[in-house]
Amino acid sequence: MNEFKDKVAVITGGAKGIGRCTAHMFRENGAKVAIIDLLEQTHDDADLYYKGDVSREEDLRKFAEAVIERYGHVDFLVNNALPLSKGIDECSWEEFNYALRTGVSAPFMLAKLFSGHFASGASIVNISSSRDRMSQSQTESYTAAKGGIAALTHALAVSFSGRVRVNSISPGWIETNGIEYTGADAVQQPAGRVGKPEDIANMIMYLCSEKAGFITGENICIDGGMTRLMIYHGDNGWSYLP
Repeated sequence: MNEFKDKVAVITGGAKGIGRCTAHMFRENGAKVAIIDLLEQTHDDADLYYKGDVSREEDLRKFAEAVIERYGHVDFLVNNALPLSKGIDECSWEEFNYALRTGVSAPFMLAKLFSGHFASGASIVNISSSRDRMSQSQTESYTAAKGGIAALTHALAVSFSGRVRVNSISPGWIETNGIEYTGADAVQQPAGRVGKPEDIANMIMYLCSEKAGFITGENICIDGGMTRLMIYHGDNGWSYLP
């Protein structure tokens, strides 16, 4: 018997990329899927689709009300909406806070809005990034949001102890447009390739399953091993150009 059949999965940022792939997997496994996204609906993997901005409390409240009105409960919440990425040279106060509202405040608020409606055995999966532990220059807004959601994950796991499991995933380079990378782009990663949305969606499904029943408060980095590769000038053909 499929453990996801007729369960309710809520996904933010589900119109494309990792979110879309995850929605498709849930639907293939019999779940009901509710999506909120800024984009118009572009696929048929949502039973409930709400066009809205997760950085706006009003949109979150209306979306949550629509989910509860239709289904009465939530089994899985996947916080996947993408924060803005701008650096310290160009990012404004409002843009920085927009990134935090999208990447941290929205997951917190949805967890709060659904708090009394999570079903037994419910699971929250937050999408962080390998940038929660490493950075490129001029990425402060995105990196701060991803670091925030990673920390929010273990805080929620403790607050929801015994009720809802809460974990996060930190993807590395995930190609969401179907491009096949070869050469240096691929082999620079210990796994030998660039990641695909399925690499993340498969872990989301696992963390929402009964097989992960003893996992909560964890962050799982799925980056092809890149954060484990030490890079020094002159190693493996790398050159540092100041």
